[in-house]
Amino acid sequence: MTLNAKEMTKSGLLNVFILVLGFAMLYPILWLIGASFKPSNMIFTDPGIFPTTVDLSNYSEGWKGIGIVNFGTFFRNSFTICLLSALGNVMFCSLTAYAFARLNFSGKRIWFAVMMLTLMLPAHVTTIPRYIMFRSFGWINTFLPIVVPKFFATDAFFIFLLVQFIRGLPKDLDESAYLDGCTKFGIFARIIMPLTTPAVISTVLFSFLWTWDDFFNQLLYLTSPNMYTVPMGLRLFLDASGKSSWGPMFAMSVLSLIPAFALFFSLQKYFVKGIATTGIKG
Repeated sequence: MTLNAKEMTKSGLLNVFILVLGFAMLYPILWLIGASFKPSNMIFTDPGIFPTTVDLSNYSEGWKGIGIVNFGTFFRNSFTICLLSALGNVMFCSLTAYAFARLNFSGKRIWFAVMMLTLMLPAHVTTIPRYIMFRSFGWINTFLPIVVPKFFATDAFFIFLLVQFIRGLPKDLDESAYLDGCTKFGIFARIIMPLTTPAVISTVLFSFLWTWDDFFNQLLYLTSPNMYTVPMGLRLFLDASGKSSWGPMFAMSVLSLIPAFALFFSLQKYFVKGIATTGIKG
């Protein structure tokens, strides 16, 4: 066997392995989509991906939700929380990152170290203090406990991501803008922010997805069904003491994946660039 034949065989086997691995990773999603079109009594008796009987009523029944609250309310609540959280993280994490990366102030290294230490602190450690504080504010059963902290740059991961990106930008750009009469905030708004678009897009994507999938905080602070989000709405289909609506739940689960997939694939180019690079090349 020639060298080229060996390389082609090796490449072919690698491609087959990647395809098999990819199918194994996608199998749960494919099964979920197929199960959403099956009658509820056939979901677990017919384990195949493709349904033998197509039942579209799961989507109509699932959209009606539970009781007087339909699933459109849950989607609206989730979009509201996710968009506000992404906006807060982009605005204030980028400002904080700019301060750490470009400005000089007293205790800068100490505060940056403290900020990095918060990455190692489990979120559940602060659950009880946060709940007591927000309850004293009268914020329980509102979106405020979930959204307001985002406007105080509490997500250290995004600050670190943006700091690393900004540090890779040439400081000559700042100096040139300063000589032209641009203020420090003007440098941030007109120079830094446009150049950090990939990192900002990554921040938006992560903020949206993490908030969309967050079940614990929403379960903790939201108490009335009209304030529930998509993850909490899906939980309503499971009844521990009675019959669970598996078909409608799977149908709504498929719909809940659409915003995440659409956002990721539409911003994939910027997301990969934001993670893979730390600045621009001079």
